[in-house]
Amino acid sequence: MSDISQTIIGFDLWYLSLPVVGARDHGIGRVDGACEIIVLRLMSESGETGWGEASPWVVFTGSPEASFFALDRYIRPHVLGRRVADRETIMRDADRAVAHCSEAKAALDTALHDLAGRISGQPVHALLGGKCRDSIALSVSLANPDFAQDRALLDRLRADGVRIVKLKTGFRDHAFDLMRLEALAQEYPEFSVRVDFNQGLAPEDALDRVRDVAQFKPDFIEQPVRAPLYDLMAEIRQSVDVPLLADESVFGPEDMARAVRDGICDGVSVKVMKSGSFARAKAVAAMAAANGLGAYGGDMFESGLAHLAGAHLIASTPSIDLGCEFYQAKYYLAEDILETPFPCEGGRVQIPDGPGLGIRPDLDKLEHYSLSKGLAA
Repeated sequence: MSDISQTIIGFDLWYLSLPVVGARDHGIGRVDGACEIIVLRLMSESGETGWGEASPWVVFTGSPEASFFALDRYIRPHVLGRRVADRETIMRDADRAVAHCSEAKAALDTALHDLAGRISGQPVHALLGGKCRDSIALSVSLANPDFAQDRALLDRLRADGVRIVKLKTGFRDHAFDLMRLEALAQEYPEFSVRVDFNQGLAPEDALDRVRDVAQFKPDFIEQPVRAPLYDLMAEIRQSVDVPLLADESVFGPEDMARAVRDGICDGVSVKVMKSGSFARAKAVAAMAAANGLGAYGGDMFESGLAHLAGAHLIASTPSIDLGCEFYQAKYYLAEDILETPFPCEGGRVQIPDGPGLGIRPDLDKLEHYSLSKGLAA
């Protein structure tokens, strides 16, 4: 059967712990040893499969346990027995079944699009409105508390043709941040530099520290203070001549409307995991563009599966034009879970044109890294 009117008969989950190659400090937390994700597989009655990933971070969007049980207990009954074609009503019902859990809903939406694309022979970007670009400039984040290790990464990135880096700041003293910015300017001048505080600055220090960082003229400075501090974000934006971007302050269209109204940013990080679906992520990007604000494709601690979802989103959304951060599959995970490597070469992510997401996870890897599973009866 090649008809998307067929029924969904399988709903399988893997809770994975994926080893990483080093520590990463961000303003609000650390990742070391491994990151944890949830992988969802849907199966249609013809035996075709669609895949999605929930990539939460406990200090940002939520916990992997919450994503797993949201899918396994509350969302599963609204999917099994439904038609593949009923994606929008399935997503509506899933949204009503459990509050928040945007990463779980993102996994479901990705898997539904992947399944429909594989059945119909279309790439996900075609289902999202069509492809506007063939590749996306890649930005790689620098967040190792040992800057010597980030220097080694920079040398590797230079050799690989990557030319955009984002410096994670605000997790140690201010002098450490300024030292690294100076080193980047002096030793790696060919790199475009972006700065991300991940909410790491205390309100009383934020403006002075952002001003110091702005002297290095980064492409933008991202989320210096806690998400609810809209007034302070607006004050910082008016006080520096470097674009200020919002990440944790903007999850979905509702937040984007307030961000525009309160004037807190010059651009926004668009993430499927924050928004909870392709449609909501595209709405955020459209609202930003309508108000003259920039947008780029951010990520969480993801495997290549979630990167693929983000790549198809950006491929079909002209206004997300500041590149992407889909580097973790190649530069941070000890091993990715895809059957073939995530398509990233020469400093750019290449957009797959095969059916669905274009690449599937490797079942052997899912089993190897699985902490627990939830399989359809």
